[in-house]
Amino acid sequence: MAVAGEVLLSGSQELHVLAVDDSHVDRKVIEKLLRISSCKVTAVESGSRALQFLGLDGEEGSLGFNGLKVNLIITDYSMPGMTGYELLRKIKQSSAFREIPVVIMSSENILTRIDRCLEEGAEEFLVKPVKLSDVKRLKDCIMRGETEENRGRRFYKRKFEDDSSPPSSESSTPSSPSSPLPLPPLSAAPFACDLVATSEILSSPHSSKRAKLCNSD
Repeated sequence: MAVAGEVLLSGSQELHVLAVDDSHVDRKVIEKLLRISSCKVTAVESGSRALQFLGLDGEEGSLGFNGLKVNLIITDYSMPGMTGYELLRKIKQSSAFREIPVVIMSSENILTRIDRCLEEGAEEFLVKPVKLSDVKRLKDCIMRGETEENRGRRFYKRKFEDDSSPPSSESSTPSSPSSPLPLPPLSAAPFACDLVATSEILSSPHSSKRAKLCNSD
C-alpha cells in the first residue's frame, strides 16, 4: 500500500482516482492514462483490496478513510472474488463514499450488465480498451462537479425557473377584465382580392402572373 501512503502525505488538490482491475496489464494501462491526465492514482488488484483501502472491509488495521480524498473510483466489472458490480453496491451503501462517482469498465458490451450498473448508481460504463479521451472527459466532468446528480439538479432548476417565469412581455402589463382591448376592424379587402384573383385565373392565360401580383398587394 505504498502508493496509498504517498497519496495521504500529499496536500495536492489533483484528482485522486482509485483504479481497480485484476488484470495486471489493464491495470497498468488505466494507471498510465490517468497519470498522463495529471491524476493521482491508487491502483489495486481486487474489489476486496479496494474496500480495504477505503476502510470498508470491517477489518481492524485497514487503511480506512483517515481524511483521504478520493474523487473517482474506476473498476473492472469481471473480477474473481468480488465483481465490479458488487464493489459498486458496497460503495453506494456506504454513507461516507456513496457520493463518489464510480465508473465501470468491461471488455464485454452487454446491455443488461450496463443497465444494471447504471441503475445501481454507476456514473458511466466504459467498454475496453479505455482511451485517453475517455479519461480526460471523466476528469473534466469530475473537476467541474458535473456528476449525473448535479446535472439533474441543474436541469430541474432551469425547468422550474422557466415554468415560473412570465411567458412573454405582454403579461407584465396586466389589463383590466372590465375593459378589454379593442379588436381591429375586419376588412373585406383580402377576400375581395382573393375573388378577383380567382376570376382572373379562370379567364386569363396569364393567370399565374396576375395571381402573384394580387398576392403581392
